[in-house]
Amino acid sequence: MVVERGSDKHGPMRDEQLKHEVEGMLRSGRSTHAEEWADPEPSAEGDPDVDRAPHGSLVGGHPEGITADDVEGRSELARHLTPGAFPGTGETLRAHALESHAPDSVLDQLGGAPTGREFANIGELWVALGGGHEERP
Repeated sequence: MVVERGSDKHGPMRDEQLKHEVEGMLRSGRSTHAEEWADPEPSAEGDPDVDRAPHGSLVGGHPEGITADDVEGRSELARHLTPGAFPGTGETLRAHALESHAPDSVLDQLGGAPTGREFANIGELWVALGGGHEERP
């Protein structure tokens, strides 16, 4: 029986610990540490850059019915509109985003939401703002 390990310099427990430390960053594509000192150090001069998609964009990163730009735009809205903000009207969602220190681009986008309509979730809001609709099987 062959036992496969991630490294020959560490034991299996240390390998799992190191894997856990970078898991959030690999999934989100950005730092997930609250303290800057806990972030991994960047590549040294002369070393190749570390990137999730070193040869371009990730393939297959969006569902049917929406584009990669839709995914990015909807995610940016969701970063500033927590699930607790819903259901809400365009005005209440904009106020919530303002409280969470959303950038002007997000606030401007929310200013274009139809007035008097209540949105149950980020998906409904995104479609009302002109974004694509995710088609699920």
